[in-house]
Amino acid sequence: MGAPLLKKSGIVNVKFGDNVVVIEPSNIYGCTIGDGVFIGPFVEIQKNVLIGARTKIQSHAFVCELVHLGEDCFIGHGVMFINDLFVNGGPACGDRSLWKSTLIGSHVSIGSNATILPVNICDNVVIGAGSVVLRDITESGIYAGNPARKISGIE
Repeated sequence: MGAPLLKKSGIVNVKFGDNVVVIEPSNIYGCTIGDGVFIGPFVEIQKNVLIGARTKIQSHAFVCELVHLGEDCFIGHGVMFINDLFVNGGPACGDRSLWKSTLIGSHVSIGSNATILPVNICDNVVIGAGSVVLRDITESGIYAGNPARKISGIE
């Protein structure tokens, strides 16, 4: 029987702003975290991610490569960002040229267990818990469902 290759999770090669709080265990590497950010436990933030100032990321969230979050965002528990659309019928298998980026504006709140595919979301948007965002959101408001649709404006 062979022995597994064990790799430790941790915080490696991260550019932190001032007054950042990270609750361990978390797996955060090769990314940039703005001032006043809060990161809950069991969060993974991969390389080439940018987290804007004062954003809060709750437990069990997964922020994959090529995601940029604006300032003053809230990312709920268990939110999953996706960068691989399986365009060839399966995972890109290391071919990062097939990955797509996600850009989230400022003042965006994403409810627990939402899934965000590679999209652009404008400022001042609320995404309901459990929603699946498949398309760009270009108008402020409240969105929910699978696929997420606008259900209300923001007053």
